[in-house]
Amino acid sequence: MTQQLTGIYWLTGLSGAGKTTLTLGAADLLRAQGHPCLVLDGDIMRAGLSSDLGFSPEDRRENLRRAGEVARLVAQQGQVCLCAFITPYQATRNALRQRLGPLYREIFVSCPLESCVSRDPKGNYARARREGRTDYTGIGAPYETPDAPDVRVETNTSGIDDCVRTIVQFIYDSQPPRQGDR
Repeated sequence: MTQQLTGIYWLTGLSGAGKTTLTLGAADLLRAQGHPCLVLDGDIMRAGLSSDLGFSPEDRRENLRRAGEVARLVAQQGQVCLCAFITPYQATRNALRQRLGPLYREIFVSCPLESCVSRDPKGNYARARREGRTDYTGIGAPYETPDAPDVRVETNTSGIDDCVRTIVQFIYDSQPPRQGDR
């Protein structure tokens, strides 16, 4: 029998660092191995469940609180939930860790701002600069580097496949022991 995987794996990092790419790659690999999982993506959450929110620190916290609650429901049903959210503030990540408890694992998708700006896959940095936005993370709003992530992947120096394999191996390694394995 295949080990059932569960948990919340929260990928945090700047826009353009590779969070969505890595969550989708990890989800594909896990599904190919017979493990159901769900991907929660910041852009999709903002377009639906959090469409009533802006980008103030309070609205960002509420968006992430909502995402955390959805992720908890998924994990409590025995699935892996891969979450791709900028999550710029350490206090918010600490609150998620406290609220979600042992289900929560933090993965820092590290990439220098200059590389994220040069990638700018959605044109967000260019648009934020053009519009003079002060609420865009990395332009006018801060991104606080995680104090103690469970895993760190470097998308500026490692390939996508290597980062995906690191994340999936971490998911396997972070599972609690099964009853018969003690």
